[in-house]
Amino acid sequence: MTETETIGGTTSAQDIGKAGSAVKEGVVSSLKGINEIEAEIVSLVRNTVSNSLRATGAVAGEAVGITKDVVKGAIQATEEVGTGLILSTKSVAKGVVMGVSDVGGDVISVAGQTVKGAVKGAAEIGADVAMVARRAVDGVIEATKEVGGNAEEVAKVAVNGAIDAASSIGNTAVKAVKDMLVGVVEGVKEVASSALPKPKQG
Repeated sequence: MTETETIGGTTSAQDIGKAGSAVKEGVVSSLKGINEIEAEIVSLVRNTVSNSLRATGAVAGEAVGITKDVVKGAIQATEEVGTGLILSTKSVAKGVVMGVSDVGGDVISVAGQTVKGAVKGAAEIGADVAMVARRAVDGVIEATKEVGGNAEEVAKVAVNGAIDAASSIGNTAVKAVKDMLVGVVEGVKEVASSALPKPKQG
């Protein structure tokens, strides 16, 4: 058995192995918990948005207003808790797009509004605008792919929405958002083109 000296005695390599295993199990458990929480947020937001739009009956006119309301509510929730904005942003954005899609709404314009709202909200509470922009863009793109929408178009609108919102904050925010989102639209194009069948060489 290998022994290593520590202050106040000796510790065996086996004890260190047990500590590492305990940490690993704890981290795995925490990450599983985070995934479950994110799935719950997506479901909550999706159902709230689609039910609200069904209740009003005016999908086109109400989608943007409800989107702003939902994003604002999510930001206020993270303010009350004191954490979680960056983590929850992707799930909220994804839920909004899926909820609008459920009732046949315009996913593309709502994606842009969702990202704008998240960026502006992040700036208002002093959160990392670039990270929130990235998570929101990731959320709307992921949702669009899941509902069979035009992910490339949504990526463009979402990125432009993030930059537009950042421009109302200042040049530093614009640079940070652009740096964070560089390559998102190209990345979506590459994924889309690799998924399509290649033309036969004749």
